[in-house]
Amino acid sequence: MSESDEHFMRLAIQEAKTAFAKGEVPVGAVLVAADNVIAKAHNSKESTADPTAHAELLVIREGAVKGGEWRMTDATLYVTKEPCVMCAGAMINARLGKLVYGCSDERFGGVNSRYQLLHDPGLNHQIRVIPGVLEHECAEILKEFFRLRR
Repeated sequence: MSESDEHFMRLAIQEAKTAFAKGEVPVGAVLVAADNVIAKAHNSKESTADPTAHAELLVIREGAVKGGEWRMTDATLYVTKEPCVMCAGAMINARLGKLVYGCSDERFGGVNSRYQLLHDPGLNHQIRVIPGVLEHECAEILKEFFRLRR
């Protein structure tokens, strides 16, 4: 784990904490290019009544608007939890350069745990993946959130 990966994951964790405080599933994401934060977001499904308002999709959308380009081959997306298949598909379509995530999602993970979309040789783009950055901290936020709701 590099220092910059840890730094940007800590920003994503702050976004997850914001989601937690708002009653959203605490997942945060940060999109980075040339060591600059392009976009940051947290899950907003509940507050927007939008099933696609995952943190990853929100930063991809904002990054495309800010950059004026949908291709993100030079960008890295930091997210606190392994992305689902919807978000993994969006990353492929955005031609994302690299994904760094915190904890795995054994039930719904679309990157390594349940499905391996970002490594599928049959698709037109594969993404470099670095899993497990600040894994314990990312997992603890989710565990606490769901513990309080059960």
